[in-house]
Amino acid sequence: MLETERLILRPLAGADFDDYAAMLADPDVTSGLAETVGTSPSDAWHSLATFIGHHQIRGYSHWAVIEKETGKFAGRAGPWSPHGFPGLGVGWCLSREHWGKGYATEAGRAALAYCFSALDAEEVISLILPSNRRSAAVAERIGHRYLRDEEYHGQTVHVYGQRRQNRDS
Repeated sequence: MLETERLILRPLAGADFDDYAAMLADPDVTSGLAETVGTSPSDAWHSLATFIGHHQIRGYSHWAVIEKETGKFAGRAGPWSPHGFPGLGVGWCLSREHWGKGYATEAGRAALAYCFSALDAEEVISLILPSNRRSAAVAERIGHRYLRDEEYHGQTVHVYGQRRQNRDS
């Protein structure tokens, strides 16, 4: 578990399903994701199981993003590197009611720091749909820069990322 100023980042769990499914039921949320995710409860179940399974296989995954003040589930964020992904990534997905609060940036920074320290990453990337300007802005706020375009899951995505600054710092 990690804590930031306003958030608790803890492993996703089956108990998060109702909140997770409500988040993914919003087509405005899912339309911004680089991976194809539907809006049905079955789609949410599959997605949640994928993130929990990723943690079992890789030892890390997206975390549940919880507001410290209220204890409410706000979304998911964290490191990510499933089969076929073009590198070690960080990502974020928040319920629309939590957009505009800076939570994606706060969680993204924590995930990036985790990748460089705990996972000893040399480079960390984020895949962002060209239409998702909000996520591109988050990527830039956490220090990522646009690197290139790439095909992922049959669509063109912008690859943002950054390399480790200095091993001695």
